[in-house]
Amino acid sequence: MTDKNLSRRQFVAVAGGAVATTALAACGGAGTSEQPAAEGDSDVAETTKVSFVLDYTPNTNHTGLYVALDQGYFADEGLEVEIVQPPEDGADALIGAGGANLGISYQDYIANNLASDQPMPYSAVAAVIQHNTSGIMSRAEDGITHPAAMEGHTYATWNMPVEQATVKQCVEADGGNWDNVELVPYETDDDVAGLRANMYDTVWVYEAWAVQNAIVQDVDVNYFSFISVDPVFDYYTPVIAANDDFAKENPEVVKAFLRAVKKGYEYAVENPDAAADILCAQVPELDSALVHQSQTYLADQYVAEAEGWGVIDPDRWAAFYGWLNDNQLLANQIDVNAGYDLSYLE
Repeated sequence: MTDKNLSRRQFVAVAGGAVATTALAACGGAGTSEQPAAEGDSDVAETTKVSFVLDYTPNTNHTGLYVALDQGYFADEGLEVEIVQPPEDGADALIGAGGANLGISYQDYIANNLASDQPMPYSAVAAVIQHNTSGIMSRAEDGITHPAAMEGHTYATWNMPVEQATVKQCVEADGGNWDNVELVPYETDDDVAGLRANMYDTVWVYEAWAVQNAIVQDVDVNYFSFISVDPVFDYYTPVIAANDDFAKENPEVVKAFLRAVKKGYEYAVENPDAAADILCAQVPELDSALVHQSQTYLADQYVAEAEGWGVIDPDRWAAFYGWLNDNQLLANQIDVNAGYDLSYLE
């Protein structure tokens, strides 16, 4: 599998394999060193080591992190940041257990944690992308331009209740019959290749990667987003999450980290090609054409119409959790306003 073939499932599912590390500024566990911080606005008194776990291999969702390294934004805040790949039980488990101070998560994953009998202590502290940019992709020649048109076609599923409930609601809201959509197992690492091989007719993807990959490969596809069907699906995916205990004990460190990363994403908004070059230089195994294509698309998505990068709209957050509760898609009912804390975002 190559990074060029990164699928939607791999963006949101538990990533396998042993933990691998890549130093952003310097390797090491969480804690402080004896070196003084660089001059600047940071309230961090000493150089501080912070561990950050990704959700999967590096991609354009993570560009702000790599820009913050390249441009010295972490160093300006007196931080040394170590980025790690997730273990077999996922990034959320590592953050919640305190094995990583911060990392990438998703609002729906946080919901599952909140609904568990023993929730782990972690919360979203910033939105990476302002809107849910996922939806359904299909071959252009099949004419599946809206959800009801999925009837009589196959859909690649990974058998997750929230996933299937989302697609079902979209199909039925559009006047279609979900029972007439044939579910087939998702068994590919490349969404575009799967369509070309007729492994399925429709597949859940992220527009920033799979649709841009189709453009790069010159494959004609149709795509409709979930939020174009129902705004309740405009939830936050992905987010930056922090271990609650770490954040409460080190609030200025979390604030400093978010200040640096915010600058990184703002740089990517203003300079998408340069940001893509930075990401490719940091992670040379990535496909440069796809990274540049994806970065251009995401330049308008990191902030969109929000007042600034990282902002979470309480009403949108609560609306999605309300939908999960109403459809009994969680083990237990959850507080629709739980799971995020914007007090660290400046």
